[in-house]
Amino acid sequence: MSAPVVDVWGPVAPEARSSFPPAPEPHDEWALSGGTAWVYYSPLNRRQLVRPVILSDGFSSGSSNLDQLWHGLEENGDFRFISELHATGRDVIILGYTDRTASITDNADTAIDCIRRALSERVGRAKLVVGGFSMGGLITRYALARMEQDPGLPDHETSLYLSYDTPHRGAWIPLSIQAFTHFATDNWGDTPGIGPVLRQFSGLLNSTAAKQMARWHIEKADATPEQASERVAFLRALDELGGWPRNLRKIGVANGVDTGTGNGIKAGATAVKCDGDTLHDTWLKTQAKGEQVVARLQKTGGEPVSVRTGGLPEIDGAPGGLFTVPSPAGDTGSFGLAGMLMGLLGNTVNPDVITTSCFIPSISAIAAGDISDPKALYQPVTPDISALDAFLCAGRNEGHTTMTEELGAWIVNEIVANQ
Repeated sequence: MSAPVVDVWGPVAPEARSSFPPAPEPHDEWALSGGTAWVYYSPLNRRQLVRPVILSDGFSSGSSNLDQLWHGLEENGDFRFISELHATGRDVIILGYTDRTASITDNADTAIDCIRRALSERVGRAKLVVGGFSMGGLITRYALARMEQDPGLPDHETSLYLSYDTPHRGAWIPLSIQAFTHFATDNWGDTPGIGPVLRQFSGLLNSTAAKQMARWHIEKADATPEQASERVAFLRALDELGGWPRNLRKIGVANGVDTGTGNGIKAGATAVKCDGDTLHDTWLKTQAKGEQVVARLQKTGGEPVSVRTGGLPEIDGAPGGLFTVPSPAGDTGSFGLAGMLMGLLGNTVNPDVITTSCFIPSISAIAAGDISDPKALYQPVTPDISALDAFLCAGRNEGHTTMTEELGAWIVNEIVANQ
């Protein structure tokens, strides 16, 4: 199974993951304010930056890992995205960040720094291609829009913006998982071994970037689901810049389908359940419409905590890019990760686990609807309702930021045809 370009859980996942082979040595490496750019020149350009394509990393824990990014882009077993770009004479700049959980606007400063460096290093006058994967698409969207509106910044000289399964209209992190993570951290966050893992995972979900990205967020198990203030402020700042960069062509792809067909996960189903030494009759459910108890959390010997939601759509089963799909590399999905944590806390987990769920609904990835609207989530998508100039949805609901020939080749063709 293909590895994702952006590994959402990253090193926070408690099981050892397969190590990635080292990426080839970059032809150049730029130290940026808040990050690093790794430059790979096309063999056609004689080690000169002639036709730059900047590809931004997305949301995860810690700093960007070049080996992982290269593996997802180039050694994914399906489509060699970098090689295909090189074959068209495009030079690839992989943009990473020191802190992938930092504010989108802060990392946008790093993206602006990268664009400026690319313009200064470029030989000739070819326009840039700039975009990113997952939240990297939001970072570069904001950066380009700001460069157009801020008179103190140079012209971005970019002709094409691209996004790859980017949460333009928000991401979905199941509220039952958020609640369980915070509940477990409150109770066992100081326990040797598992405690640091729980604190890191809870911290990841409560990071600035996660709050800006998630459509609904809770900071504690008993909190009311809502848009975090950080998300409201980011959307306001983006709106003040016009919402999108305007002086270029905007394209995007989704790892979900455009037919309105869901991924088969039933609403209101018990996704994971456990009982044992530390947790008693604890379970998490997939999201359903109307008033619902999405989680029952009980420390053995303690009082149960019920996590309630209301007015949310049946979004776990919606068409879109899935949370990390379980794989031999140690990936766990979404509810699968909760089940793993339950087991590490000394409990017996029901083997009938719904491991994954929708992460980036298709209509979010192609900016074509409000993911809080139950009808919009499951309706076929048409070009006239997207904010993008062109888009492509996958032929199936697949792992978030999975690089496929279907999506990758379409992007390469768009770059060649329009830039």
